[in-house]
Amino acid sequence: MREAAPDAIFGASPAPGPTARHTEDDSLSPDTHAALAAATGPAPDPQMTSEDLLKVVIDSLEDDKAEEIVTIDLRGRSEMGDFMVIASGRSTRQVAAIAEKLADRLKQDHGILSKMEGKETADWVLIDTGDIIVHVFRPEVRDFYQLEKMWMPSGSAHRTAAAG
Repeated sequence: MREAAPDAIFGASPAPGPTARHTEDDSLSPDTHAALAAATGPAPDPQMTSEDLLKVVIDSLEDDKAEEIVTIDLRGRSEMGDFMVIASGRSTRQVAAIAEKLADRLKQDHGILSKMEGKETADWVLIDTGDIIVHVFRPEVRDFYQLEKMWMPSGSAHRTAAAG
């Protein structure tokens, strides 16, 4: 029996072009991001500010009963985004659902594709929307990592009342 070449076993990557498929986890250029979002939902609103996006994120978290929502203003402190939002879910199932619904709402309602990490275990899920970095934790994991203490200088964060 003849051994197959590694490319035959794993398959070669598709050449860039119209047949190449991208996922939400790919690093996308702004043009590619806009084209894919337009093909899968509404085009991103160029007039949407990071403050507008923050309101959408907070509203989604509140709708899904996230608890202890904290917003940290990163403008002028970090290039990774304008805001960081930290929230808790009561269980791994709720953490995964909150993160999945947020990413789906951003995509369907606003044409914004986000990157997500950690959904498999759902102890800590990170959703990167570009301007807003969202962390959704189980309470025990949030207490362990204490991101608020690491990122929050006095007076720059505020807690949003938990829905419920």
